[in-house]
Amino acid sequence: MSPQIAIVLFDRFTALDAVGPYETLGRLPGAETVFVAERTGPVRTDTGSLAIVADRTLAEVPDPDIVIVPGGPGQTPQMDNAALLDWLRTADATSTWTTSVCTGSLLLAAAGLLRGRRATSHWLALDTLGRYGAEATGERVVSDGKYVTAAGVSAGIDMGLTLLGRIAGDEHAQAVQLLTEYDPQPPYDAGSPEKAPAHLVEEFRAKSRFVLT
Repeated sequence: MSPQIAIVLFDRFTALDAVGPYETLGRLPGAETVFVAERTGPVRTDTGSLAIVADRTLAEVPDPDIVIVPGGPGQTPQMDNAALLDWLRTADATSTWTTSVCTGSLLLAAAGLLRGRRATSHWLALDTLGRYGAEATGERVVSDGKYVTAAGVSAGIDMGLTLLGRIAGDEHAQAVQLLTEYDPQPPYDAGSPEKAPAHLVEEFRAKSRFVLT
């Protein structure tokens, strides 16, 4: 049977969190990729200017083979959304892989799925992740059993390629990387708090929604 990949959507998710894995792991041979949400229809990203259409409700996709949970500013109000958290627990009971990008790992943690497991998230959210019982690490992609979590936003591309290689083989993952021309050569070396100017790191820490979480 063809594996089913379910990408969860919620209001104000971050687009690349979902689209990065869609463009990489979604190239799994024979896979069906579905965007799911509590209700079908367009779901707006954190900018408000872009929407992705959820074609299925959570209830219509109870047992996907692969679960992908994005993050974004809209993750915070979802932390006590019983409908979403219950679905994550149910889907996880039969999934082959349960994954997240950025602060999507906080939703997995809120569902009780990462307790005692190594996991990562956006650098601003690592302390919060640890409060939910996960062993938080700043690594870009973390695998612990069937749970694969990615750090902030762009790390979802790496997560997708990593898992694609494990499932379909290194050569297939390399082919997808080549055809998407994923060859990062950023104009600045400021992509982590260890490398970025200290005043920027402190500015974003002070503004972070996780400060009082």
